[in-house]
Amino acid sequence: MSTPFTYRNLEAWRQGMDLVERVYRVTATFPQFELYGLTSQIRRAAISIPSNIAEGHCRRSTKAYANHVSIALGSHGELETCVEIATRLRFLPAKGKSELLLISDSTGRLLNGLYASLERKIAAEAGG
Repeated sequence: MSTPFTYRNLEAWRQGMDLVERVYRVTATFPQFELYGLTSQIRRAAISIPSNIAEGHCRRSTKAYANHVSIALGSHGELETCVEIATRLRFLPAKGKSELLLISDSTGRLLNGLYASLERKIAAEAGG
């Protein structure tokens, strides 16, 4: 009997989880006064990426799945914007920015590929 394919098998989810870990490590050095500001915002954006992949994958329709991946893509853009803000405010050194953007860029490419695949599947299901 084979093991069923789940969201945990998706490279986009796995990299998203790695990204969350790195975000938590990097933001641990942010100023304490930012705990409920930028620190919280960047963490929530990162968490949203693998969470939405998982939630969408567990839905019963391809359209719902694509919608959740679209939300993950939005969170990806939000995360990268927060990284830039943190860098401009000098909360995040260039090395930390580079580290985060390296995995973030890879995760973004995987998300875009997953979304495109789902869109093709939706079109095929619709007969076009």
